[in-house]
Amino acid sequence: MDQRFLRYNEYKIVLAIPNGEILEGQLPNRQMKLLQAWIELHQDELMADWFLASSGQTPFKIDPLR
Repeated sequence: MDQRFLRYNEYKIVLAIPNGEILEGQLPNRQMKLLQAWIELHQDELMADWFLASSGQTPFKIDPLR
């Protein structure tokens, strides 16, 4: 399982790739719901970027949640 580290202000979390499961840390409820929605919307892009990054290539930018 691959992991991604994220920060939001003083909060830090570790997420599993590709499902977005929180492995460590926490976020406020509102931000967690926004993050989960963003992961669901961009899951294919996240996986494609993860494969690019893990093979030493530059990942593409993914639009933020609006």
